[in-house]
Amino acid sequence: MVSSRLFRLFFPAFAFVSIVSGRGISQETQPVSTAADTANKTDPKVFTEPMVARVELRLTIGDKEVDVIEKGDLLTVLAEREKSFLIRTFRGVKGGIEKANLVTLAESVETYDEVIKENPKVGRFYTLRAGAHWARGNTEKALADFDEAIKLGYDSANAYSSRALFLTATHSYEKAIDDFSKAIEKGDKSESIYVNRAAAHLQMNMVDEAIADYSAAIELNNKNAGVIQQRATALKVKGELDKAIIDFTQAMELSPNFIPAIMGRGYVYFQKGDHAKAVEDFSKVIELNGRAAVAFNNRGYNYQQIGKYKEALDDFKKAVELTPDYALAHQNLGWLLATCKDDSLRDPKTAVTSATKACELNEYNDLSDLAALAASHAAAKEFSLAIGLQEKIVERAAALQKPLAEKLLELYRNEKPFDPDLKVDPATEKSNSETSADTKK
Repeated sequence: MVSSRLFRLFFPAFAFVSIVSGRGISQETQPVSTAADTANKTDPKVFTEPMVARVELRLTIGDKEVDVIEKGDLLTVLAEREKSFLIRTFRGVKGGIEKANLVTLAESVETYDEVIKENPKVGRFYTLRAGAHWARGNTEKALADFDEAIKLGYDSANAYSSRALFLTATHSYEKAIDDFSKAIEKGDKSESIYVNRAAAHLQMNMVDEAIADYSAAIELNNKNAGVIQQRATALKVKGELDKAIIDFTQAMELSPNFIPAIMGRGYVYFQKGDHAKAVEDFSKVIELNGRAAVAFNNRGYNYQQIGKYKEALDDFKKAVELTPDYALAHQNLGWLLATCKDDSLRDPKTAVTSATKACELNEYNDLSDLAALAASHAAAKEFSLAIGLQEKIVERAAALQKPLAEKLLELYRNEKPFDPDLKVDPATEKSNSETSADTKK
């Protein structure tokens, strides 16, 4: 008979936030780390997933029994030996166990089937099997086990918070928020519960609620750079850019080499039109990671805005060298080579090649790619091709984009190249930005 002592699930709390880029530059979409592991890389020698006991085991020192490991218990693996694992039990006791007596989480479904057959009314065991189903990739069975556990009366805070994580992973954000909230009501006031509910709120575009959750997490731990960076991201989404900069800066002070915070602040400086400061931040990212194609692209675009065209050209070329399928960098390279105010840097033929590559990567669905290609053809005096593309853009353009698209079409019909001084309505600029999000990193 398996005892009823509580085992907290070992699944890491997680959250995801999708960020839409501004026109010309992109911000990476990345997982939000929890309070325990933010800004740290996992040592590959450390076991991050528990092992499961296949049978009942007894840990002894000499003739003294120090702990009992029951069938289905989750055990933390500290080290691997030739024929055994060094483990730590739920009570914190360390010991060696032969490998044959343990299975991975994905291999433990059948073990939990046996445990549940012996204890069909113990809801906790269903949550453990849910984890095994999830590790095996069976989402429906995992969620069904969580539902059964709660139906049987296992309605602890941990049951709801664990199910919420699975609901988040399946993009059922509204249901996940409900479960996170129930877990909080039942006493889970941990940093991670607020961080994960915040991420679900962001996915539902409930930005104020997300900011409130991140703030609650920060009250519990004001030294977690990752959570502060995530609140900064939410503030950026809300448009409170000055507050976002304060948070990004604080995250950088706590973790000076924390690239997501540096990238985030650089992006906000770009949004505020402070391109020189944006260049500084993206340069810092490049110092930390010389293969960061997104940082090269973003720095290049901001160099372009302050008239440093040669530097911008070098950065765009580096971005596509590092990531050949980086559509936005190809687009930016095409724009610069076709429309640069420095005539010595213009190269219409190469501009056509770069803009065509961007269009191909996005399957000719991105209007900004098409606009870059039209401008490139116009720069090469291939006005019939430019007109044909621009007519398609006018047909597909949203209402806010259409006036600018029509002005450009008129230019090309008059056999004039793209005018880099052409004024763009801010609303049109924003609309264009939504089609320039980087999805080819």
